[in-house]
Amino acid sequence: MGDYFKALESHKKSLEIRQTSLPPNHPDLANTFKWFGKIYRGIKDYPRALENFEKCLSIRQKALPENHPNMATMYSDIGDVHRLMGDY
Repeated sequence: MGDYFKALESHKKSLEIRQTSLPPNHPDLANTFKWFGKIYRGIKDYPRALENFEKCLSIRQKALPENHPNMATMYSDIGDVHRLMGDY
């Protein structure tokens, strides 16, 4: 299994850089939140995973068409977290 906490620290640095250098609805910023969601899901911190997946989705809704494949992936990730939380 990967080192989720080391990955989390790296992505925090990435987020700091991207938030200062990219517009707030840039797809790369959405990807950073996606990876936070995956990390938090991996360490079973489901509320934080959901929060980050929803941030990613919010950015993607502004940047991508609704039928874009990345939108489907986000809806799937959000649904998976709800399933893991027993929220269905």
